[in-house]
Parts: sequence; structure tokens; C-alpha cells
Amino acid sequence: MTILFSALLLGLMGSFHCAGMCGPIAIALPLHGNTVPQKIFGGTLYNLGRTITYGIMGAIFGLLGQGLQLLGFQQKVSVIMGAIMIISVLFPALFKNQYRMDKSWLSLVGKLKSSIAKMFAIRSFQSLFFIGMLNGLLPCGLVYMAIAGAIGIGGVVEGSLYMILFGFGTIPMLLAISLAGNVLSLTVRKRINKLIPVLVVIVGVLFILRGLSLGIPYLSPPKQKIEQKFEKSLQSESAELHEESKGDCCKVD
Repeated sequence: MTILFSALLLGLMGSFHCAGMCGPIAIALPLHGNTVPQKIFGGTLYNLGRTITYGIMGAIFGLLGQGLQLLGFQQKVSVIMGAIMIISVLFPALFKNQYRMDKSWLSLVGKLKSSIAKMFAIRSFQSLFFIGMLNGLLPCGLVYMAIAGAIGIGGVVEGSLYMILFGFGTIPMLLAISLAGNVLSLTVRKRINKLIPVLVVIVGVLFILRGLSLGIPYLSPPKQKIEQKFEKSLQSESAELHEESKGDCCKVD
């Protein structure tokens, strides 16, 4: 539960970083409708589109984490993902080239931005939703940190929920920006941005504690409890598959 709460907090605090990176898009959004409630609805659709994309990404990378669980690497993965978060903050020089892309990636991002630009010309609620979904695919260091969390937490549902909560955390700030143009001054945003690395380190420490299984309630559950939870999940999935196969056999008869 603490880990999932950290995703919401990461999104909430990280949204001040988003204000600088994605703020121009939020400000320029072609909010559909003439009344304030309609504009709020349009802005909410845009942000829900982003959040759904994050949720899909969380499911994909959560599946990767679940696969590592099956291999018995769950705790190690949690520790490694947490360590990556901390190292990225303490030694940013190691990651200074992480956002450099080759020509194929630059071309893909260019096409993505072109698709978003075309959507801007369509003033409708539907287009706002799809702008949000496409915007969720744009490169973002903060999203990469959240993805590391989705891998570390392990599981399709858990990974998806982690990223969805992260997305929900970013909604208040970006929705306010799209409605008001700008909410906080640049000076205030810079001050809050300085707290984001601290938050990333805290989240990283939480993942490391989780992987070490120190028996700390809510923070670092014992290894047996994690294994029991995972075994119950596997048994539940196995039972469902058995029931489905049994039903198929009955249909054949």
C-alpha cells in the first residue's frame, strides 16, 4: 500500500516538473465547449487519456516484473529498480545521454508530435482524449522513474495501478494549467522542482526496503508473506484456467 501511495505522491510532486515540460501543450490545448464545465470536462478527458496510456504501459512493464518473479528474482528486481532511482539522482552524469535517440527514434517521436499537432486542429472532446493518449507516449524522465516502479512492484494489475495512480497525481496541476494558462510562478515551480529528486530517492529507498524483506509492516514485508501472496495469485489464475478448460470440454461433449 505504501508503494502504491508513493506513485500518487510521485505524480503529484512531479507534476510541477510536468508544468515546465508539458505545460506548453496543456496551455495550448484546444479545450472544446463554451462554458467552464465543458472546458473542465475537456481538460479532464485529455488527462484521463494520458493516464490510460500510463496504465497500459504499467501493465506491460508489470508483466515483465511478473515474469522476473516467476524466475525468483522479485526481491532482487525491487532492490535494483530502487537503486536505479537513487543513482539517477545522485549521479545524473551517468544518465546524461539516456535521452539521446538515434534517427529511428527521433523519426518516431517526430511522427508522434505531428499526430498530436493534427489533433489540435480538431476541436472535439474525442480529440482531446486522444491528444492525451498520444502525449503519454512522449519521452519523459519522470515517467521512466514510474515505469521502474511498475517493474519493481511486479504484476500486471499492480504495475498498471501504480502507473494509473502516478497519472492521477499529475492531473490537478496540468488541468489547472490548461484552464488558467499558468497557476504558479516560475520561481515557485523551480523551488518545488528541487524537491522532486528528494522524492525520487525516497521512493527508491521504499523499493529497496521492500526487496530486502526486513519484516517492517507496510514497508518491508517478510519474504514468506510476499511468496504466499504470489502463490495465491498463481493458484487463482490456475483455477480460472481449469474452470475455462472444463467448460470447453463440456461444450465439446
